[in-house]
Amino acid sequence: MEMINEPVSPSGQYLNSSALSLYVYAFLEFEVPIDDLPVMSLIEDLFLPINPRFSSIMVVDESGEKQWKRVEVKLKDHVVVPIFPLGLSPESYDKYFDDYIAKIVADQIPNNQPLWEIHIFKYPTSNAAGVLIFKLQHSLGDGFSLMGALLSCLQRADNPSLPLTFPSVQSPSKSNHI
Repeated sequence: MEMINEPVSPSGQYLNSSALSLYVYAFLEFEVPIDDLPVMSLIEDLFLPINPRFSSIMVVDESGEKQWKRVEVKLKDHVVVPIFPLGLSPESYDKYFDDYIAKIVADQIPNNQPLWEIHIFKYPTSNAAGVLIFKLQHSLGDGFSLMGALLSCLQRADNPSLPLTFPSVQSPSKSNHI
């Protein structure tokens, strides 16, 4: 495969080193069951093309410098669908979800594959019908660029031609004090 011709930045090297390994996590909660969504094709067609680093690994070139190298992405190595008992209450799945998150934050992604994972939690919790969990090694980019990349994959369900919007958070009204 070809080099991207982009050296790994000094901060990217440090964020994925023996001294430090940081990840960015994004949680997308769905109102509809994830089983009904074409998740794998969305990952392949929308997520991977966003950033060449999502299809790259860090390698050391002949001069000893770290570079991004394009590799073939095997989705089965990056997409994880945990299996839990069926038919439980959302509150029971809340506990499974919390325990699962505690487990995946402790795991490292191997450096011989692109440094991201997507976990598909297909069970209803108190907050959602299902959750996609993006685990992205921080060397892939800063939080702003990674979140921008993820958000660029999303469309409005009611009208995909309109820009994506999010509910606003209303601050509590201040009462007048004399």
